[in-house]
Formats: sequence, C-alpha cells, structure tokens
Amino acid sequence: MVQLLRPAQAGTLESNDIMITVAPGEAGSGMVLELDSIVMPQYGAAIRQTIAETVAKQSVVDIYIKAVDRGALDCTIRARLLAVLARAGVIGEEALV
Repeated sequence: MVQLLRPAQAGTLESNDIMITVAPGEAGSGMVLELDSIVMPQYGAAIRQTIAETVAKQSVVDIYIKAVDRGALDCTIRARLLAVLARAGVIGEEALV
C-alpha cells in the first residue's frame, strides 16, 4: 500500500482533456473521487472505473481525487492520472516509460 506524499495536479480544461487533482486522504478513507464531466450521463461510470483501476494498479490508498473531464479518452485519463501520481511522489518516473 502506497500513501500519497503531497498534493499535485495534471491536465487541462481544454476540450478532449481532463484535469486531475490529487491530495492525501484521511487515514482509512480509501479512494474518494469527485468527478465532473460534460459526458457524465453517457460515460461517468466508465471514467470512474478507469480512475479506480489505475489507482488500484499503483496500490495507492487514502487518496482524494478531483477530476474535471472535458471528453477525454480512456488513454488520456490513465496518462493524466499516472502523471499526477508521479508528481505527488507515488510512482517514480521510470515507471512511466
């Protein structure tokens, strides 16, 4: 289990992108996700699943995530999430290659 070291942000609010902000969560809170998306009715569940799976693969616990989606594809969501986790000190840059 990996703990988040510091708050971080990645992405933009441009069309077809997603801005993801992370912060350490309270002990025992697990993953808390606040999602705002222009395609929430159609893809909200898929976006939540992509974020949850990516966080789980990195073994991150007790994390607060705010995601503002503007129609990003799954690959973009994963890339932005891995970037923000690296900036937060969770994964090393060598894992991103």
